[in-house]
Amino acid sequence: MNTSAVGRESAPPSTRLVDANGLTFEVIEAQPQTTSPQGRAPKGLALLLHGFPEHAHAWRHQLPMLARLGYLAWAVNLRGYGRSSRPPRVRDYAIEHLLTDVAALIDAAGQEEVTLIAHDWGAVIAWYFAMRRIRPLARLVIMNVPHPGPMAREYRSNPQQRRRSWYALFFQIPVLPEKLLGRKDAAAIGRIFSEGTVAAGRISEADAEVFARNARQPGALRAMINYYRALIGGGGARRQSAMGFPAIDVPTLLVWGEQDVALCKATTYGTDAWVNPLTVRYLPEASHWVQQDDPEQVNAMLEAFVSGQPVPHAAGAMGDLDPE
Repeated sequence: MNTSAVGRESAPPSTRLVDANGLTFEVIEAQPQTTSPQGRAPKGLALLLHGFPEHAHAWRHQLPMLARLGYLAWAVNLRGYGRSSRPPRVRDYAIEHLLTDVAALIDAAGQEEVTLIAHDWGAVIAWYFAMRRIRPLARLVIMNVPHPGPMAREYRSNPQQRRRSWYALFFQIPVLPEKLLGRKDAAAIGRIFSEGTVAAGRISEADAEVFARNARQPGALRAMINYYRALIGGGGARRQSAMGFPAIDVPTLLVWGEQDVALCKATTYGTDAWVNPLTVRYLPEASHWVQQDDPEQVNAMLEAFVSGQPVPHAAGAMGDLDPE
């Protein structure tokens, strides 16, 4: 696969504020690389959704590559994060509101073709967004969060997964989780990233500080944890389950760092019962923070997928699922 740049280089990513769904969202934007000074229309929108306790900065390695391929790439700070609006109540983070946020951002971008790329909590939103068909998607890329069907199965039947999910239940306690995570200037948040990768130093201290600084903002940790409170205690997961999990027919790539300490690899098994066409790629030496831990291999997979090429396997990967 030729990954060399063509034409003139795109401008470095910049930050802008976008009004959508009655809120303001901070977006890191990478404009598409053009082949002439006059420019050309983007291939479409690549909308990137981060996870907990992250920030749009988590996509710093992917934004330039997507711009080089001709996409308008938006890495958005979800509600409650960065300089995006931070509503105060638990119910403000109901999954239904989060889905509407994504739809409004797509509308604001004004692009006909949309590739939705998401990690962790962003991927929770993306799975439901795709299955509810809220807006048409050309492609879906999910990183290290399982489809809710296999996840529910493993939570019921797999004691190891129940043990790994302890934090989601802990987050239902009022006030205490954010107080503990916020101690010593949110040092624990920084350590999650600086010490949480398989390859030491893949997330630098400076990058980890971006996430810690985000968490130190007034009300930020409460907003971030309210995602879990709204989904579990607030009944969001029950409401979505009651609606069923209709099949996703959008071409989907599931990228999975196998050294995930919160989610078992088994939660990926059987995803093809709900998603078709599906490509799954495992990275044996990557953590939950897969696109930051191993950006080279993740970017190679992502570039091939959005370009309609065979998606490469990671070095040493065994048992990749490739139903198509």
